[in-house]
Amino acid sequence: MKYMRYVITGASRGIGFEFVHQLLERGDIVDAGVRSEEGLRRLEPLRRASRGRLRLHTLDVAEERSVRGFASKVLEEPVDVLINNAGVPGLWCTLADVDYVDMLRTFAVNALGPLRVTSALLPGLLRGGPRKVAHVTSRMGSLSSNHEGGAYAYRMSKVALNMGVRNLSNDLRGHGILSVLLHPGWVKTDMGGPDAPLPPRESVRGMLNIIDGLRAEHSGRFFDYQGEEVPW
Repeated sequence: MKYMRYVITGASRGIGFEFVHQLLERGDIVDAGVRSEEGLRRLEPLRRASRGRLRLHTLDVAEERSVRGFASKVLEEPVDVLINNAGVPGLWCTLADVDYVDMLRTFAVNALGPLRVTSALLPGLLRGGPRKVAHVTSRMGSLSSNHEGGAYAYRMSKVALNMGVRNLSNDLRGHGILSVLLHPGWVKTDMGGPDAPLPPRESVRGMLNIIDGLRAEHSGRFFDYQGEEVPW
């Protein structure tokens, strides 16, 4: 089996942490982007046990300078797969309580961050083998699935991400780069909350199965962790 090199953003907790854990379990190499010192400390035991297969980097996907610094280290080697996982929930509120400063921050992380990171790492992806980019989104970014309202910042940022990924799939097709959207399900993490029914391990196992099986015809499409296509 050929082991691959993955780059993961938002890698210090929840779904991102589980991606790192499972990829290391199966022998792959991981460059993990982490925003805080606390996050770096959380991943340190995995780094020590990885025998050099996990490298940790500071990364704030909403900050151009941070992304450039991250890219300068990651691009020392080819990138096989990029997983844009970093995200924030924003304030879940009604129309009357929308906080526009919070909304701008949510857009900067959830919608612009993946675009910024993908663009910065494009030279590494072009040198890689499978040339795959997976973006963790949400069914809450599906227009046809919204029957509840609310959560303006989160919903709107994910809609913007979804359109951005459709654009990327078209623009990068000629370079042989596949770009896909993944809905992880309602996962029991800090963001998902204690009532969520899905363990991170099951969600990530499903998403990795999808990433492993990606083909050209899947690029630009939106799948849940079980492989079912999500309506836009």
